[in-house]
Amino acid sequence: MTNVQDPRVVPFLHRPGDLYVGGEWVAPSSTARIEVIDPTTEELFLEVAEARPADMGRAISAARTAFDDGPWPTLTHAERAGYLRAMADTLRTRLDDASGIWSRQAGVVHRSARFSVGFVPEAYEFYAGMADSFPFSEPAQPGGGGAYGLLVREPVGVVGAIVPWNAPLTLMAYKLAPALIAGCTVVLKAAPEAPGEALLMAEIAEAVNLPPGVLNVVTADREVSELLVTDPRVDKIAFTGSTAAGRRIAALCGDRIARYTLELGGKSPAVVLDDVDLEQTARTLARAECFLSGQVCSSLTRVIVSRHRHDALVEALAAEFSGVRVGDPFDEATEMGPLVSRRQRDRVLGYVERGKQEGATLAAGGGRPSHLDRGWFVEPTVFANVDNSSIIAREEIFGPVLTVIPVEGEEEAIRTANDSIFGLNASVFTDDVDHALSVARRLRSGTVGHNEFRNDHGIGFGGFKQSGTGREGGADGLLPYLESKTIILNAVPSDHS
Repeated sequence: MTNVQDPRVVPFLHRPGDLYVGGEWVAPSSTARIEVIDPTTEELFLEVAEARPADMGRAISAARTAFDDGPWPTLTHAERAGYLRAMADTLRTRLDDASGIWSRQAGVVHRSARFSVGFVPEAYEFYAGMADSFPFSEPAQPGGGGAYGLLVREPVGVVGAIVPWNAPLTLMAYKLAPALIAGCTVVLKAAPEAPGEALLMAEIAEAVNLPPGVLNVVTADREVSELLVTDPRVDKIAFTGSTAAGRRIAALCGDRIARYTLELGGKSPAVVLDDVDLEQTARTLARAECFLSGQVCSSLTRVIVSRHRHDALVEALAAEFSGVRVGDPFDEATEMGPLVSRRQRDRVLGYVERGKQEGATLAAGGGRPSHLDRGWFVEPTVFANVDNSSIIAREEIFGPVLTVIPVEGEEEAIRTANDSIFGLNASVFTDDVDHALSVARRLRSGTVGHNEFRNDHGIGFGGFKQSGTGREGGADGLLPYLESKTIILNAVPSDHS
């Protein structure tokens, strides 16, 4: 197709073969390239530069110089906020590109992509607004001597921001925006499966004349990415991805006492209480699980229900999932697209086979849709009679697979929900809001919704236990990009106001 209005045709990136370092597009040090395959067609969609060690070193040097010698950390917060608002405005002019990239890289249904990316500019505006509302400096009364105390919150330094492939534009926004308003400089590392959004943000940084070295964008695979984590010139790592990768990053940062925040995996419970309508609950869970083909860290994939209602809920879930229209994400009738890659598809199907071997009952799905002969598609899948100690109930599958776990009652439901190494998200399904709050307070989870799949980066997002450390979004999402400094003076300074 050649119609430029067709969202499949995305003539969007000006310099995909280059890296954005020090405020300019630079040629990589080698001819190595990363190929991005469209998961719907299995054809080449995009080819970008693959950064090698020298390229990563150059990007880190640019960020370090921009922080140590450049104007960025010394600008006022209001001045930095002006750049963030300009980034938001410019991003709004590129939302069609952004949604097209997302669907072509990750297979997300395009109408959902268009809707979701529309909210991303608000993240930059939110943190721009904190230039006026956040206490970056406040007086404090010394208790151990001195006439005047001051608590100041200063930028942590150079940030290595590592984003995954499933929702890059949103996830990088909640790293870049707080880092930039704080006064940090950034090396942004994109996932090899989804580099397009990072290169798009580099073009936006160039368009708003962000000072050189404040944002540097590299596309690299794991080996070179690890250099960003271990380089002593990088003060903090902000990572979203798997718990396995997060453990590795935490260990490497621990060796040099680098700062880090980790937004990791989940195996999130939906606690279905006895008073709620099962058909409505099934519709809600099925709709949420279809987004991004279940490739969402906070998906409600462990459905916990009283044993006497188990079969009825399974029947309702199976009916909902069996009716999901799986196919081309650019078809307006499609409700779920493909998985991101052949490897991910094979991984999910491997878990399906493991579930069968463990004795769970396959109630719906479990294979490739029969009407699709290409693309990395998996049918929406429901397992019934799942033991919470089984592999499919313990490990993050990252695909459209629900596990329904029967329990004897509410107390066992809460214990089962908390019996996980993860604690990212949860939801309580009940018609009694007070009861929902009571149960929510007992769940060890970073977010708990009521009768829906809920996340809210405007308030804050992150996990308990092995689902991560720190928070993204809201005022709490700014704190990891700041260091607190206590200043105690022997007299009151003239500009103490």
